[in-house]
Amino acid sequence: MHVVLVHPEIAWNTGNVGRTCVATGAQLHLVRPIGFSLDEASVRRSGLDYWEHVNPVLWPAWEVLEPRLGELGEPFFFSAEADRVLWDVVLPDRVALVFGRESVGLPDNVRRRYRDRLVRVPMAVGPVRSLNLSTSVAVALFEVLRQHRP
Repeated sequence: MHVVLVHPEIAWNTGNVGRTCVATGAQLHLVRPIGFSLDEASVRRSGLDYWEHVNPVLWPAWEVLEPRLGELGEPFFFSAEADRVLWDVVLPDRVALVFGRESVGLPDNVRRRYRDRLVRVPMAVGPVRSLNLSTSVAVALFEVLRQHRP
């Protein structure tokens, strides 16, 4: 399993995603630009004392990762605007779960290009329009594990 964060903005969210990746055996990929520093002092200040176990793959840009995305596994792109619900998707064990930045989600051109691969985490109708990035990643990763449990 692979988790791809495209232009993450908030260190604590990325830290929580990293912790979930370690807990589930997934590989974290971060696509620059990112909205915070990954230097040792910044990581320590963010309370990411387990960060050395995350060992994220850093990509210089989406345009560098995109042609190689299929090498990670079958890609699924998460968007609160997707028509298809995560529960309705059969997820392969070789999967790349792709998420956008906290403030605006995936770039418009990515959502348009992969329209048929967009999925969303199901939520009750109401005032909440989206979940926190780290929560969405956790839901998606554990759904992959649930579908492939022995």
